[in-house]
Amino acid sequence: MQRASERTVSVHLTHGDDYLGPLGPFEVAGGWWSSAAPVVERVSALVGVPVVVVRLAEVAEGGGGHGGHVVYHAEALERPAALEPRPPQAETAALLGPAERRAGWATPSGLREALDWAEQALRQAGRPAAGRAEQVRTWNLSGLFRFTTPSGDAWLKAINPAFNARESEVIALLGAVDPTLVPPVIAADPGIGRLLLDHVPGEDCWGPSAETVADVLPRLVAAQAALAADGRAAAAGLPDRTPAALVGRVRALLDRPETAAELTAEELAAARALADRLPALVEELAACGLPETLVHGDFHPGNWRSDGRNAVVVDYADSCFGHPALDGLRPRQYVSEERWSQVAEVWVEAWRTHAPGSDPQRALELVEPLYHLSYAVRYQEFLDHVETSERPYHEGDPAAEIRAALAR
Repeated sequence: MQRASERTVSVHLTHGDDYLGPLGPFEVAGGWWSSAAPVVERVSALVGVPVVVVRLAEVAEGGGGHGGHVVYHAEALERPAALEPRPPQAETAALLGPAERRAGWATPSGLREALDWAEQALRQAGRPAAGRAEQVRTWNLSGLFRFTTPSGDAWLKAINPAFNARESEVIALLGAVDPTLVPPVIAADPGIGRLLLDHVPGEDCWGPSAETVADVLPRLVAAQAALAADGRAAAAGLPDRTPAALVGRVRALLDRPETAAELTAEELAAARALADRLPALVEELAACGLPETLVHGDFHPGNWRSDGRNAVVVDYADSCFGHPALDGLRPRQYVSEERWSQVAEVWVEAWRTHAPGSDPQRALELVEPLYHLSYAVRYQEFLDHVETSERPYHEGDPAAEIRAALAR
């Protein structure tokens, strides 16, 4: 996992319709912009009341989602006794004002509604929350909160349903085949993009052991093969990111002015030539004999969670109907060369078992340019659906993935 450089933080604090002024700058532990917990802890201590981070409002100097100086909008959940409302300066008012494509959880009212929904769902499940939620992460793609309950922790995740999969439905689909592969769902409102999950014991597998690889990959492949064989994956209404569908989306991406602006003329010409070769590549990939099925979409080991006995796969916002080799290739950039050799071997053998006569080894080799181009398309979807202040999380990513495809 990439290490984050340090960040300094400033905060514009509100309470409802009242602006309570700026705080900072100050340093906080951990450099990832999305890491809300240390910001919440510092600001709550400063003002003496519980606080939540609403959204990233501005960033300077940092890049790749970490470092630099970060400005947040934060909301005081109770009125601080020591702070009086004041009119914001025009620049601040514009920074905190409404914006197109703002996420539902990235407003004070939206945050309160999401937290109230989760508390009510926990009460209905017989697991009332013991105190306020702990905000763990908030960024342009999701908000994540942890609740303490008498029977263990529960997690609220909020996503934008406009460009993400309905996670609860994906979990139900996979869980019908292998319930131990997915996290337990307490409640869900997929139309709004809210998901309440039971806690999964263990740790995220950023450095997966050989045992974890040997556990999680064959189980995912078995579930994907089963869902392909009985037609449930095709009938589930998942976003269509099959290789054939990606061909047109790649061409559309290359036609966008912002893509042309980020690539050199030589790179753009090479990318168009690669796009022209994609139909033949898609045919060759299909000839490998692997079925199109439910694809996790972000199957890196940080989305595997293990207690040493069983691994659970989490985070299904990028799930789609597509080619399973996209999942097979995903762990490579997150593991050592030695571990990648094992991942590839286990994945290939699993598909040989479930798709006799197929050539998963060849599919894993062929899919690499399409893998990078699929992420270029996906990152552009992110940029198209987030507000301007949140674009630094993914600006430059589509072009970087196009270059990676050309390098392969």
